[in-house]
Order: sequence, then structure tokens, then C-alpha cells
Amino acid sequence: MIPEISHLLTILAAGLFLFSFLVILSSNASSSTDSIIRLSLNCFNAATIFLIFAFILYVYLAVMDDFSVKYIAMHSNSDLPIFYKISSIWSSHEGSMFLWILFLSMWLWLFVNRLDTQSNLFRYVIFFSAMVLLFFLLFLLVTSSPFERILPLAPINGGDINPVLQDPALVIHPPMLYLGYVGFAVPFVYICAYLADGEFRQGWETIIQKWSLYAWAFLTLGIGLGSWWAYYELGWGGYWFWDPVENVALMPWLAATAFTHSIHASTKSGVLKSWTLFLGLSVFILSLFGAFIVRSGIIDSVHSFANDPQRGLTLLLITGVIALISFGLFSFRSTKIVNSRLVVSGSKESFLSMNNILMITSIFSVFLGVIYPLITQYFYSTKVSIGPPYYNTIFAPLIFIAACFIALSVESKWQRKWKLTETLSKLGIPILISCFLTFIVQSLHQYSVSLIQMIGLFSGIFIISIYAFKLLMNSVNREFINWSSAVSHLGFGLLLFSIAGNSIFSYEKNLKLNVNEEYISEELEISFDDLSLQDESNHQRIIAQINMKIHDKVISFSPEKRKYFTRGQVTSETDIEATFLRDIYINIGEQLDDGSWTFRVQFNYLIKWIWFSVLLMILGILIRSRAMV
Repeated sequence: MIPEISHLLTILAAGLFLFSFLVILSSNASSSTDSIIRLSLNCFNAATIFLIFAFILYVYLAVMDDFSVKYIAMHSNSDLPIFYKISSIWSSHEGSMFLWILFLSMWLWLFVNRLDTQSNLFRYVIFFSAMVLLFFLLFLLVTSSPFERILPLAPINGGDINPVLQDPALVIHPPMLYLGYVGFAVPFVYICAYLADGEFRQGWETIIQKWSLYAWAFLTLGIGLGSWWAYYELGWGGYWFWDPVENVALMPWLAATAFTHSIHASTKSGVLKSWTLFLGLSVFILSLFGAFIVRSGIIDSVHSFANDPQRGLTLLLITGVIALISFGLFSFRSTKIVNSRLVVSGSKESFLSMNNILMITSIFSVFLGVIYPLITQYFYSTKVSIGPPYYNTIFAPLIFIAACFIALSVESKWQRKWKLTETLSKLGIPILISCFLTFIVQSLHQYSVSLIQMIGLFSGIFIISIYAFKLLMNSVNREFINWSSAVSHLGFGLLLFSIAGNSIFSYEKNLKLNVNEEYISEELEISFDDLSLQDESNHQRIIAQINMKIHDKVISFSPEKRKYFTRGQVTSETDIEATFLRDIYINIGEQLDDGSWTFRVQFNYLIKWIWFSVLLMILGILIRSRAMV
């Protein structure tokens, strides 16, 4: 009965969103009385509450092992801990879409209820919010229903969650990522409302700026958590694979970063208004495009947990309709949007504009890398893959140019042309520091450092030096310190430095060892001391006991292979010795015909700094959002 109640509440939510949409559609500006607006808002609020309760009931079904529900039976198991039972809901297509829509409705619900109901834009905000939610609820109910029953032949224990996903990161990574994706629905619907209204009143940026910053923070956190999860779970010791699913998460992040900078410039100096509107629409559309890539399965990906080509194409159709409506509005109205000021050459907003162009170039480059294999397969029946060499080659010069523009923007002013000699004199010390440290790294490293690595290293050190020097001078002179900008850009500089340093200093060894066999080199000793079997509730563990002696210090490792009973799937569990500067990463591979086992031993430098830099960027954004009224 409870599944039917949850299903009914979801249907009622869709019906109320439809009614809210139709109430506004059937009215006009002159007839939109307070009662009509209130009726539409009440329907919208009730629909969101119904959807929340529907999801809560669905969580209850998962926790109580109701395997009469097909989706729960396929993706959960009675032996799982409670938090895995809950997170199994978003481990595949139907449940993850349910959560995605829930977050979408909650973001828009919070936003709509914070707006002034007397605002001329309010009716349009309700209209577009209800329209977007209705589209996706219909998609869920018609093509991706998680409520389907399999009575009377329900399984006893369930099919179990994908073993790769049986990790605490599943509990937090997808929700954070979804909150980031759908959070940009807030600026999207408001911009659509702004364009539909056509009055183009001043100050619209301040209404959505804070919401955009929070969405950016969630998106950045979600991507960072995904990178961390891939590092320790997938067994290849990397944090970014340039996988298609990673790439479609990066595209809205780049667009969102450009958007947050652009809306800041528009607020401060009254420039880039049309450009800001375009970016605000693009972020959400790119998020929807990412959902299509993830769910369609048309591109091979390591994130192949929720694929369905037919439903993916339906998502593409919905994305196309929403893009057509929003960009159609923009094309129709954009010619009437007037900037209160022009961009002054050499001003802060001019350098922000140049970095915006670089980010759009980056998005196009990533987009080309994602769709090119599809093009070659369709026209030439040839499978090609676009990997790290392509992306690294593209991004290295873009990052260097972006670092230069960031440096120039630090010493520039709003609506004031820069003074070349004065600016360069302030940048002299950071330039010298960056060149010197880059040269030292190149000289000390025993192997050659590639040009791409040097560019990344220099760019990171350059940005860190600029802001560190700026903070020092402002503190000495008792001048204003923009802590938001300083912290977030220090985080970005540290990110570039850490990525470059990790690629320069990290190395690996691939070993083949029998039990009680040793590997000895000049720098370390590794012994394979034992191999044991251990049965758990839903899997069997093969545990290798490895002892490593390095610099007279003995470190013990216990990498594992796990075989899950229900699915028969085998996974590798790495063991990591983490320090401030370096991780020692050991992964057990396959057993060979002669009885020996393969091991991958990696020495990953500055890897923890990458995720610390992500937290710094988020902290900077949160400082900025807190400073807003």
C-alpha cells in the first residue's frame, strides 16, 4: 500500500504543478490579481510538499526491504547497512531521477517563497518553475517510474547494490552533485522570467547572485568528492580520467564559474548584462545535457551505472525543448537589453570578460572531445577515444593565459583603465618568484619536465604569489582585503600547483610477487608476507599482507580483492598510507598462472592538496555569499 501512496503523491504533485502552470498561463498581467497569484503559489507549495513526502515514503520502503517494488529489489539487499539501503535509491536511473527532481523542486520552492509576491516577475517565475518541474515529473512517471511492483514473486533478499557503489561516498557524492546541477535552475527560471517580462529593470542580478554562489559551491563539492572517490575506489590511483561523464560535469562547472564572475561584474559596474543572461541559461542547459550523456549510455564510461539509451533520448528531447524556449526568449529580447556602462579597456571587468571567453573556449573544447567519438562512429563506423593528451594540450595554454588575466585583474579597478607601469611593478615580485620556483623544480627533478607541466606549475605558483603578495601589502598598508576573492583564488592557484606537482613527482611500480617473496631496490623494500580469505555477509575478501620498508620505516598495507556473492562481481580495494606531502598507494591485481599476484605501487605527491584546494575555493565563495545582504 505504501508504494501506491508514494506513487499517488508523486502523481498529485505533477497535477498540482500542471494546475499552477495553467493558472498563470490562462491569466495575463492585467488579470493577475493577488488571489490568482496566491492560488498558483499554494498549488506549487502543495506539490512540493507532496513530492517530499513521496520521497520520504520511498526511503521508508528501501529501509524496510520492500522487495515487491522492482527498483528496490534490483538495487538493494536485506544485508546492507541502513545508509547503503537509503543511498541505493540513487544508485541507478529511476531512483536517481527521483532524487534529482526532488532537489529541483526544493531549490525552486525555497526561491519562489523568498520572492516578493507583488513583484512583476513573480508570475513568470512560478510559470517557468512549474513548467520545468512538470517536464521532469512526467518523464519520471511515464518512462522511469520507480514505483513498479513485481508481486507476487518478490525476491527474498534483493539483487544488491552495485559493488563499486558500496562505499560511504555514495551517500554524499551524488546528492551534492545533484544539488549543484539543479541549483542553477534558480537563475535559469528567474532569467527566463526577466526576459519574458521585458521591462528589464535594474538590480535583477542581486536577487539571484547568492543563489548562484550556493549552487556553485555544491557543484564544486560534488565534483571534488567524485574525484576523491575515484582515487581510492577504482584502483588506478588517479583522481581525474577525462571520462565523458567527468567531462559533462566539468562543462557546467566552467559555465557556472564564468557566470558567477560575470554576474559579479554586472552588479559592480553595470556591464555584460546580455552575456550574463546567456551564461545563466547555459549553465542549466549544460547540466541537462550532462544528464542525457550520463543516462543514455551512448558513450562508454566508467560511470555506467544508470544507462538507458531510449530514456536518454527522451531526456535529450526535454533538454532541446527547454533550450529552445529559453534561448528563443533570449534571442527575441536580447536586442532590447542595454548596459548602463561600457566595458573600459584595461579595467577589472575587461579582464574578467577575457577570462570568461577562455572558459567558454574550454567548454567548447571539452564538448568537442565528448561528441567527436559519436560523430566518427555515426559517419565512419569507427570508434575513437579522446583522452588526456588532447585535454592537457588544450587546457595548458588556456590556464596560463587565464592566470595572466587573473594577475592583471587583481591590480586593476572597476571602470578605470589600468596603468601599465604601475601594474607591472606590482607584479614584478610574483613573476620573479614564479620563474625562480619553476626553474628550481625543473632543475631538481631527475627526469625531464614537460612544457605542459611547467605551464601548470608556473600558473599555480603565479596565482598564489600574486594573492599572497597582495594580502601582505594590504595588511602592511592597512588597506581593504577582499577575503572572498583572495581565499577562492588562492585555492585555484593551489589546485593548479598541486595538479602540476602531482604529475611531475608521482611515479609507480608494477610488481609481480609470490607469497613470502620480496622486492628490493635502492629506495625501498617490499615483502608479500601473507594472503588470507575472509567471508563477510555479502562478499568474500582476499587480503594481501604487504610490508614496505622505506627510509628505515616499516609500513604495513592490506589491499583487498572482494567477490560479491549476489552479483559475482570482483572489485579491488586499495590501501593508502597518507602523509602531508605524499600518499603511498597499493592495489592488488590479478593472480597469474604461476600463482603470483600483480601489484601496483604508486607514490602520489601533493594529492591531498588537490582536495584541500577545492575546499579553499568553496570557502572563498561562502565568505562572499555571507557578505551579501
